[in-house]
This record gives sequence, structure tokens and C-alpha cells, in this order.
Amino acid sequence: MNILFIGDVVGQRSVEFLAEKLPELKREHCVDMTIVNGENSADGNGITPFSAKLLLGLADVVTTGNHCFRRREMNDMYEESEVIIRPANFGDTVGRGYTVYDMGKTRVAVVNLIGMAFMESCDNPFKYADKILEELDTPNIIVDFHAEATSEKKAMGFYLEGKVSAVIGTHTHVQTADEQILGGHTGYITDVGYTGVRDSILGIDKDVIISRLTSYYPQKHTYPEGDIMINAVVISIDDKCGKCTAIKRLYII
Repeated sequence: MNILFIGDVVGQRSVEFLAEKLPELKREHCVDMTIVNGENSADGNGITPFSAKLLLGLADVVTTGNHCFRRREMNDMYEESEVIIRPANFGDTVGRGYTVYDMGKTRVAVVNLIGMAFMESCDNPFKYADKILEELDTPNIIVDFHAEATSEKKAMGFYLEGKVSAVIGTHTHVQTADEQILGGHTGYITDVGYTGVRDSILGIDKDVIISRLTSYYPQKHTYPEGDIMINAVVISIDDKCGKCTAIKRLYII
């Protein structure tokens, strides 16, 4: 089984570009299931019901992160949808922190966690991971760990080694070149990267970010023109035991 995990999609234009490229990408890599991090998919930051519905037309599961509650209009959708998830360790709030996607011949759990270092206040993701694993009845488990610190992401990878099929880092929007299989079982990458304009700062107009950093005044995020790239990984899994047999990093323009 091949699972395509696509890094944070930034802005509506990037969603549209992904829609154009995804069918060919799925065919080329024989993709059985697609997961997309959509927490930046709405223009102006966050995720909205509109951008979420667009992504649901492309992916089987949509994960999020620290911007998941930036738009209050998403609250009802988090409650109603079984495949749009938010970080589980945000505690007792709307929505769900994991989902189990039924593919007929097999089932795949997708777990969303957020890191503690340099992020908003949250519960301990390691303890939440333990709690969730006790509730799951499938060996095929993909974890989206949305975290800032590379050390914390590495720690989560080793902590879940042999317990899950893959730990995929998101949030920092810079694709890392450290894809590997931990303990001969768990696929890992520190950050899968992002889907957005390449000539930008993490998908945002570079002049906006530079102005904020040099003037100290808040700036409205705008999205530049230019070539869009897709950062992703393809995770190959033996669905009988949940073992990752290969993880391939993708950088597509």
C-alpha cells in the first residue's frame, strides 16, 4: 500500500495547483491513499469550510496544526467530519485528534499531534500518543507531528519507533533530507515541507515577511505569483503488519 502525504498547502492558488497535478502524481506513484495538511489552505491563514471542502475533493484525510482554530467557522465542520482532524493534544475541544480510514481491504489510522517547544500551550504529545495507540485496532498508523523543534520531532520518531507505520513532521515548511526507516519499521522525516510558491518565505510574499521583520509592524499576509512546488512523501506500507518498507521524498514543480 502506498500513502501520499502532502506538506502544508499554503493558500487557495496552491490548492488549485495541487488539484491540477494530483491525478498524475497518484498514477505515477500508484497511490492508494492521500493525506494533506490543510491548516494554511485558506487565503489569509488558517483553514475554512471552503478550503477544507476543496481539499476533501483531493485527499482522503486532512490534518491541521497550530492554525486549526484560527477561523471559528470551522468548528461545525470539525464536529461533523470524520476525516478533518486537529491536534489530539489540544485536549477536550471540538473535533477529533485522529481518524481511522476504512479502505475496504484494510484500515489506516491517521493521528494528528502538535509539539510543545516554541508552540502554543498544549498537552503532552507523547502521553497522548500512548493513549491513542491503546485505542487503535489497526497496525497501519500514520502520525502527523506538527512541531517547531527538530529535536522534538526526532524524539517523537524514536519514541514511536516500531509502534506506528510513519511519523511525518510538518509545520516548519522546509523539506528536510533525512527520510529514513527507524528500527526497520517506522518511516520518518523531520519535515515534509510545504505546497506553495517556491520564490517566497514559507509560501508568503517575501516582501511582507521582510517588512515585518525590519519594521516591527504587523503585516497582512499576501501570496506571491510564481511557480508553485509540491513537497510530499510516498510511504509504502505492508498493510498486514503496518511496517514501512520505503519512504520517498518528493519535490515537484
